[in-house]
Amino acid sequence: MSQGRRKWRNKQPRSNDEVVTVHPAAGSETLQKLSYFVGISERTAGSHGISMNLVVIPPGARSEPHLHCGFETAIYLLSGRVQTFYGEKLARSVINGPGDFLYIPEGVPHQAVNLSDQEQAVGLVARNCASEQEDVQLYQPGRGPNA
Repeated sequence: MSQGRRKWRNKQPRSNDEVVTVHPAAGSETLQKLSYFVGISERTAGSHGISMNLVVIPPGARSEPHLHCGFETAIYLLSGRVQTFYGEKLARSVINGPGDFLYIPEGVPHQAVNLSDQEQAVGLVARNCASEQEDVQLYQPGRGPNA
């Protein structure tokens, strides 16, 4: 009787018919300067076209402006209030709170800002890309990606 496997950042080969559980032991800092708890990815679960992670924005913090090359992103905000600046020169913005879903199209520059100086903001991030950070590029408003 198989009940799937629990993965703790283990890189053992996986078969295509197993359910994989990932329990991230600790977060890591991303190119965007945020704490990221990698959940499902090619490396952790053997996925091919999807990833799911937890992002934590500390009180008063903001991500580095960035964009995602070749994939879309959906975020479900679990806690906190976040203002996301986006578009050319980050001139547009939207404010989201707990229970909101946020969709970020491929290639759209954006920057997340935690509006609270007291509480962290936490979001569940899903992408149609199995890599973790390889396809993220920094964005400098007015200068284009990686300028």
